[in-house]
Amino acid sequence: METTLILLKPDTVTKHNVGEVIRRFESSGFKIKGCKMISLSSELLAEHYAHIASKPFFPEVAGFMQSSPVIALAIAGENAVDRIRTLLGPTDSRKAEKGTIRGDLGTDMMVNVAHASDSTEAAADELKRFFKPEELFCY
Repeated sequence: METTLILLKPDTVTKHNVGEVIRRFESSGFKIKGCKMISLSSELLAEHYAHIASKPFFPEVAGFMQSSPVIALAIAGENAVDRIRTLLGPTDSRKAEKGTIRGDLGTDMMVNVAHASDSTEAAADELKRFFKPEELFCY
């Protein structure tokens, strides 16, 4: 059983697709262990996106991610990292097949519904960044 981080991005929140995305995760057998709506600070974004923080396009990413609150989810299930990334489809929504979350609801490379951890190691780090231990539940 793995737990991974999902951030439902501003496009998902502002287009009122949060329920649909969560429904798809739950219908695929995943359990929500944590859920909260947050506004992302510049410091948190710089830490979370440290791998691209020095890139010229980072200010655009940060502006988008701060354009509305996001929904942080801790989601658990067998092989959660890989299965959720498959369910979402490729990062670039324009290349995602219909039937995937990004293929149905995304727009492009940045406006793509959700951030999903790309490895179990990244998930562990990202979960600590967005959730306190007492905000994660087992049931």
